[in-house]
Amino acid sequence: MATVSALEQPSVDDIRRRELGAFLRSRRERITPEQLGMRTSRRRRTPGLRREEVAQLAGVGVTWYTWLEQGRDIHPSPQVLDAIARTLLFDPHERAHLFTLAGTPDTTIAGECQVLSPTVQVLLDQLEPYPALAVNARYDLLAYNRIWLSSVPHVESIPLEDRNALWLIFTDPKWQKMVLDREETTSWMVGQYRAAMAEHVAEPAWKGLVKRLLKASPEFAAVWERHDVLFPESRVKRIRHPIVGELRLDSTYLWLAQRLGTRIVCYTPADAQTARRLEKLHLTLEAEAAA
Repeated sequence: MATVSALEQPSVDDIRRRELGAFLRSRRERITPEQLGMRTSRRRRTPGLRREEVAQLAGVGVTWYTWLEQGRDIHPSPQVLDAIARTLLFDPHERAHLFTLAGTPDTTIAGECQVLSPTVQVLLDQLEPYPALAVNARYDLLAYNRIWLSSVPHVESIPLEDRNALWLIFTDPKWQKMVLDREETTSWMVGQYRAAMAEHVAEPAWKGLVKRLLKASPEFAAVWERHDVLFPESRVKRIRHPIVGELRLDSTYLWLAQRLGTRIVCYTPADAQTARRLEKLHLTLEAEAAA
């Protein structure tokens, strides 16, 4: 039987460049000119944007961008990748995936997350002493108040692309220690993710998170293979808070964009002891802030 020599096998860089080209093509084809404020005066034969339109909007040469989609051995700068990501309306996960495939450190990102109205943070802060955060259907952590953050203060030191509750509950020891009834919680979260993913099956950001989790966590793989499907609903959650101990919390959803699954999750006390502990926690944090 003939064997393929090492010289004929594609290198890791070759594979990564091909993946980059396929990723860019798939993202280009999903964006309509109208989404970018462009007018089209004649019938278009291909879906989405043309290569020359992406190149023009991103400020790069058409030939150079074509080579990038073809997987040629070229090395885009962080500034060029940033322009392409903005042109193709990438979310934080897609942006991180782009830079990873390009083998280029993301030096232009400035701690941004999905854009929320400034009033969302005001509302989260006003909900204290109750913990509250804003998430989307993919469990990305978009915003949160001081009470919520006090349960997992290390979150702000985690890279932006890893600030995802599903990723953290399967991979982060500190997050895992905080969550009580963890087996029930992971099953519930994975079921919700699978149900929400039905509307995003072709999107790399959703598939990419699943792929990362399958590689990182055998526990996730086992739960994922069950194919359970669940939908968001109010439930009692138990957590182990590092300052005040166990809290039993009812969760309530306030929808910001239900089609996208973006919502505020507010946790209110499920018993009198939790109410007292939240008040104590709030006073403690207020005193620390005033000191």
